[in-house]
Amino acid sequence: MSRLVIFLDDGGVMNDNTQRGPQWRRLVAEFFTPLLGGTPEAWSEANRTMSDQLFDPVNWQKRIQAASDYASFDRRYQLDWLAGMCEFVGVPTPPEEEYLELAYRATAFIISRVRADFPGAIDAVRTLHSQGYTLHTASNGCSRDLNSLLNGMGIRDCFGRLYGPDLVNAFKLKGPEYYERIFADLGISPTDALVVDDSSRAISLAAQTGARTVLVNNSFHQETAGTLQIKSLAELPQMIHRLD
Repeated sequence: MSRLVIFLDDGGVMNDNTQRGPQWRRLVAEFFTPLLGGTPEAWSEANRTMSDQLFDPVNWQKRIQAASDYASFDRRYQLDWLAGMCEFVGVPTPPEEEYLELAYRATAFIISRVRADFPGAIDAVRTLHSQGYTLHTASNGCSRDLNSLLNGMGIRDCFGRLYGPDLVNAFKLKGPEYYERIFADLGISPTDALVVDDSSRAISLAAQTGARTVLVNNSFHQETAGTLQIKSLAELPQMIHRLD
């Protein structure tokens, strides 16, 4: 039997999203204040306000439904994020042709500096890599941001393709097509894939393709056929033999 190809989610698996918010607010202020003016306090609060609006589940789904493809979704998101913060802080909005470049520069600056990895997550990735497993991501984040993230964590060399919606032009939680396109892009059978995620919906969609799955969840959950539950990624190197 061929060795499983492992697909790791980011937030909730490798990194703790609850630790990211305060760091993002500080780093947004650090990046934008000297460039566009305003106060660090205003930029920090602007980022908190815009994050609450953009990531509200209802608003997020509306954005996905309205987007014709991921590129248009990402462009609209970046424009709304930066323009909304500029309006909140009370500084002039940059010309639209400069929006995306500035937003991408800011995001790369921030992501590479945020430190929110779960205890043992980095060691788990390195151990799986040293055990001979091929690792890719399967995330809601785009490949550009995942590259900055993994470089910041010092484990980019452990991964192959950094799959996000941009590489396969499919939204992760919309349907199984996201995983189907990833497996097709790599030329592997879903039965050779192991998807590790903290989202029960993501696990369900991956399982629909025939992939094996691992749910990362601290609370009790009844394991189902083909799905292993662990409390943290740190457990996976010792538990993977149950699936491989």
